Amino acid sequence: MPIPTQSNSSTDPSSTADFLITTKKKSLALFGLSLGYFMVLLDTTIVTVALPAIHTDMGGHFTSLEWVVNAYTVLFASLLLSMGSLSDRYGAKRIFGGGLILFAITSAFSSAASSLELLIVLRGLLGIGGAAMTSASLALLASIYQDPKERTKALGVFASISGVALAAGPVMGGMLVDWFGWRSIFMVNIPIAVLSLFLIVLNASETQRNTDRTLDLTGQLTATLFFLTLTFALVEGGSLGWSSLSVITAITVAIISLLLFAVVEARSKSPMLPVQLLRRRSISAGLAAGLAVNFGLSGCLFVLTFFFQQSQGYSALLTGLAFLPLTLPMMINPMITSRIVNRVGVRLPMICGFFLTSIGTIMLTISNGDFYWLLFVGLFLIGYGLSLTIPPLVTSIVTASPPGHAGVASGALNSIRQLGAALGVAVLSLCMNVGSAHAESAAGFNSALMISAFVLAGGGVITFLFISRKPS
Repeated sequence: MPIPTQSNSSTDPSSTADFLITTKKKSLALFGLSLGYFMVLLDTTIVTVALPAIHTDMGGHFTSLEWVVNAYTVLFASLLLSMGSLSDRYGAKRIFGGGLILFAITSAFSSAASSLELLIVLRGLLGIGGAAMTSASLALLASIYQDPKERTKALGVFASISGVALAAGPVMGGMLVDWFGWRSIFMVNIPIAVLSLFLIVLNASETQRNTDRTLDLTGQLTATLFFLTLTFALVEGGSLGWSSLSVITAITVAIISLLLFAVVEARSKSPMLPVQLLRRRSISAGLAAGLAVNFGLSGCLFVLTFFFQQSQGYSALLTGLAFLPLTLPMMINPMITSRIVNRVGVRLPMICGFFLTSIGTIMLTISNGDFYWLLFVGLFLIGYGLSLTIPPLVTSIVTASPPGHAGVASGALNSIRQLGAALGVAVLSLCMNVGSAHAESAAGFNSALMISAFVLAGGGVITFLFISRKPS
């Protein structure tokens, strides 16, 4: 009687080969996604250290330089949630690839921009491409890694990219500006985008399309109008005057747009931001805390760039290196913070992080650039505090979300953080009066940073009062 043979997939050469091929394709797809995400995040910081060089080359009022930063962040913030809907409807791979192509082409045109106004428009288009890539990337990653354990590891790799991009942005920007000129900071995007697109096309499959998912067009229009008009009022208020017709009109339109957005979302069958999410205390408080985080971070990066280069005489490269005490902890510490959160919950690390960041910002005002050890410690406390704050902030939002709404809630957090970045640049540069003699004085520098410290401390108070140890 013949003995039946048993097939063992662990020893079958063909099964092993298939497994290795599949694993390789997943790894290459993850690398492609990470490259694209790295490029998007890099573009939020690499431009900052190049702003003085752009101003020297193109001239213009310093409020125009704020728009070089804010055109990107405002459109990025306002389109994140809608791009998520488009990814569900048309496929995440298609939306991610479209965002990559737009990013690469616009980067090429940005490097050849002949005027500051054209550069601002192109930066807005970069923000649209960045929103498409960011929204589609997580959906694509979840489709590639369907095993929960594999997905967790992949998400860890993907999340670590943000710290690397934040640390690399100012240094890479400084090197490129000093060695090749400011236009090179846009050219560097092109090979990254091409390689990312190549890897995604060859190694990632399209996600399942949900044709029932509709785009909340009215909500999107009112949200974008609110972001743009509010930012316009804050950026232009100092130069045009707060009583000018343009600024008053912008503030009025911003208020009306916000009210219309609330009404539209409450009545919509497929809202961009479900109102019931905001009724959850931990989510609404988490969104307020997220706004405070990026207000302080982006505002400080913008103001310190001009302080280092205008007042202290640093080169672009030296400015990037000066930011390392802030950016390196944000690259290294999040993995440790995740372990702390697993033990003590989200509330305590967030409170400590906010107040450490606020203390670090106050220390910068004491140093005035004259005592580097104070400057070093202050920047380190800001970076370390942010690394304690951001991971549990994301966890608190996702944990507090009702079933099926975690993606929308995390998208809302990303949007509000980008809005905070735009507001931080607008408000702190207004306080410092960048570009005038006041900007080089201790008073202008200190007033801007004290506002930042106050907002960051406010984030700590909000966390203490409204976010529970384990949101539910």
